[in-house]
Amino acid sequence: MAPETVAAPGETQHRFPCPSCGADLRYDPTGQQLKCDHCGHETAIGAQGPWGAAASVREMDFRAALDATPGAVDYEETRVLTCPSCGAQVEVDERIHAQVCPFCATPVVTETGRNRHIRPHGVLPFALGEAAARDAMGRWLGRLWFAPSGLQEFARRGRRMDGIYTPYWTFDADTRSHYAGERGTVYYTTRTVMRNGKPETVQVANIRWRPVQGQVKRFFDDVLVLASRSLPDRFTAALPPWDLSRLVPYAAEYLAGFRAEAYTVEIGDGFHEARAQMDRIIERDVRFDIGGDHQRIHRIDTDVANVTFKHVLLPIWVAAYRYRGQAYRVVINGQTGRVQGERPWSALKIAAAVLLGLLVAGGVGYWVALNQDSLSTIRTY
Repeated sequence: MAPETVAAPGETQHRFPCPSCGADLRYDPTGQQLKCDHCGHETAIGAQGPWGAAASVREMDFRAALDATPGAVDYEETRVLTCPSCGAQVEVDERIHAQVCPFCATPVVTETGRNRHIRPHGVLPFALGEAAARDAMGRWLGRLWFAPSGLQEFARRGRRMDGIYTPYWTFDADTRSHYAGERGTVYYTTRTVMRNGKPETVQVANIRWRPVQGQVKRFFDDVLVLASRSLPDRFTAALPPWDLSRLVPYAAEYLAGFRAEAYTVEIGDGFHEARAQMDRIIERDVRFDIGGDHQRIHRIDTDVANVTFKHVLLPIWVAAYRYRGQAYRVVINGQTGRVQGERPWSALKIAAAVLLGLLVAGGVGYWVALNQDSLSTIRTY
């Protein structure tokens, strides 16, 4: 389907008018197609749909992109609102000049800016619609201990949840690592020790170390690095796993009705984080290769080659709500429904639980004391 293109200097925006009524179409995660909320018209994305045998997402040369080699990557420019509280940069169209930040519920009233960035190469389409995400959040809230009464209903009555495509980098690389270390083998010796004035024979564990060296190889595929800092690590680290086999080549249709966050972690910094992930796995490989009962690693020298990358967008639902003047955030994996978030605590419920605990402890103490008095009376007779 051909989008309606609205041009601004240095920017292209895509909108998808409904062929039946002219209203904007949106991507429907349930039907995996474009849908008009006004008249119900549905339009498939491509000939095979988002889960069909589409072309694979193309890997890009990392070194060429880092060196800004002409033509190495495609750039685009989008219009963004920047949150002064959490720093999130969320893409918006020309009609929006102020809104509430979807990540921290801060009212954003600021001049819009332009963000020039590497065009996304792939997108993982939403699999959960807003209703399913809201149900997942409601179940999560319902399981919280010491949450204020009515919080679940309060969150359900709140404003709409925001479906946001969050930016990530993925990196592929061939690695060859040379290492030097020591392999420790446990052996036992017999000793006689004195215990309670008597000699006793015991087995004592010892470690015999011998030097080793060698090499390990590993191909890393799709090392995933979050390219944004708008959400705390404790949120985003709890959202995986992501099924990246369902990535499809980037198409604006998948963003219809949703928003996309611009990346704030540059590609070089992203690869630095990816290398840290790779190094941890390489160290594990080295320990396995050394073998024995214990390992000492003195040195690992890793050669990295054939590094490629992708800029991809992954789906999350965000509910940023305020409860008694305090902002709280809940994020849901838009593919699996996994929930992570912040929650308020009910001081009244905590105080009641503490009081109940004290009453139970006091009751148990009184019962023990009473029974001890009874036993003392029996012994007297």
